[in-house]
Amino acid sequence: MKKPDFEKIKNTNFKKLAHDFVYGKPHGERRLGELYIPGTGLYKHREWRGIKDTMYAFNNIWLYNYGMLVKDLVVLGGGPKGLVQFLKGTMRYRWMGQTYLTVMHWVDRNLEGMRGEALRGSAWHFRGIINACLVQITQMFNRDISLGGDPKLWEKTMGHDETLWGGVFYPFRDQMTNIPLQMIPYFVTCHCNNHTVLNYIDAAQALGLPGDPCPMCQAEAGIFLQDDVPDFFKAFVTTNEACDGSVATSVIQDWMINKPLFAMPQPMQFDNEEVLENCAKEIEGAWKFTEEKLGVKFNWDELVKNLESQNELQRFEWEKWDVAANTNSYPINGVAQALYRIFQGQYGDLPIWHEVDAKVRKIMDKCVEEKINTFPMTRHRVIAWSCAPLYYSAWCTWAYNCWGLNTIINMDSLMFDMEIRTDSYENCLMDMARYHEWAPMRRMAVGGLQHIFELWDNMEKFNCDMVMMYDQLKCKGMQGVHGLFEDEFRARNINAIWMPHALPDKRDVSRAEIRDIVNDYMFTVMGEEPLDPSLLEFDDANSW
Repeated sequence: MKKPDFEKIKNTNFKKLAHDFVYGKPHGERRLGELYIPGTGLYKHREWRGIKDTMYAFNNIWLYNYGMLVKDLVVLGGGPKGLVQFLKGTMRYRWMGQTYLTVMHWVDRNLEGMRGEALRGSAWHFRGIINACLVQITQMFNRDISLGGDPKLWEKTMGHDETLWGGVFYPFRDQMTNIPLQMIPYFVTCHCNNHTVLNYIDAAQALGLPGDPCPMCQAEAGIFLQDDVPDFFKAFVTTNEACDGSVATSVIQDWMINKPLFAMPQPMQFDNEEVLENCAKEIEGAWKFTEEKLGVKFNWDELVKNLESQNELQRFEWEKWDVAANTNSYPINGVAQALYRIFQGQYGDLPIWHEVDAKVRKIMDKCVEEKINTFPMTRHRVIAWSCAPLYYSAWCTWAYNCWGLNTIINMDSLMFDMEIRTDSYENCLMDMARYHEWAPMRRMAVGGLQHIFELWDNMEKFNCDMVMMYDQLKCKGMQGVHGLFEDEFRARNINAIWMPHALPDKRDVSRAEIRDIVNDYMFTVMGEEPLDPSLLEFDDANSW
């Protein structure tokens, strides 16, 4: 039996131990990297955040969300039958089986180190994202006739590209359902499990597609090539967003879908009223196509109701941006803010967004009124620009914990920066056209130099002193302006870290390599020391 070390006991500060137990260790003593099982990036045990925050994280985030994962399936799926459909889908589709059980690990990683109101505000955003995903999943599986889904629901469902704004179908929401096809099988799975889409990329390249174009397009095509697509829709609306590089894979998808299809293009240069009018005609064409194929009728009142509800969400988003820009009391971390905004703006109005916004408003108002510094270890206020690595959404959390880099705003969050008028059909249609043009990765990634360089105005607006410049290695558009950004960074004396990645394909640049690049910049250029050295280097290649 090992003898007690009386000398160690004698030198122990029991008062500090008690304080750390009750309130959690201060940031510099947390050693978050020691939570990981070596070689995996998975947790040995849950993080101790002090009594109050640990209980909140366990009960109101981890346990609550696991409960909601089940409850949402039952409620949204329509009862036990919907749960059976979900189980069928999980067994049938590779992306579903590999993603569902990794969700809470993904949430944990993105909330790592968070305390107090920042923990609460960020967690509610993830609740909204998870619910929105389950809305789409249950809708797909309940209509999937290959799984014995309801053919009547199938008859009244329009499938569409994930990058096509769901609000296009607002006039028919009382009569039909629209579901983005690739949102769950591709976009969501990349974030939750960074291994999931790799086989789809390989399948597209095995067909003969070259490996250097955008892997997003390849992954979406590979899902079809691997026969991993639910059959839940009668007709389909496609778009060339995010870039015209997606057109080639859209052709492959068209062959595989083999159903009535309406192509709804988005212009590359859209600062032109004639182009806007043409875009408006494309929306009207999609409406006519929907009426003809699904047997529904345009409902102006339904369109106005949904747009006004969406405008309410936008107004609160502006309030959040104002707090983020002008105070230290913004209770939402970079990844929660970005993903929630992308889902909300792209999918369209849902009840969960209003529920979450009501919760977040109370938290944010408290932070502002009490002047709570929600991210007290902030050394640099960061704006993230261009298209992010989908396989490493948690980099924002890691960068704050390790280096004090606080991501205030992301480029994709700023895309749908507008309300839509509902005072007349003409004004409404023109605003919808502009909203459609301002889709993710469109306006400020391939929308012309004046929009790409909106970075400078937003950097000033949000009081940021550093840029995290995403360097999507296979995006021909952004690669073409790499040198222009370099020139501007030097001329404006801006600290910018280039983060190379390949959207969903972690094999080109791993998460560890991304961390090494940030570490090198902070050591050599900024001359700073890490807040938590245990996070400098760890192996998470095999983790989700």
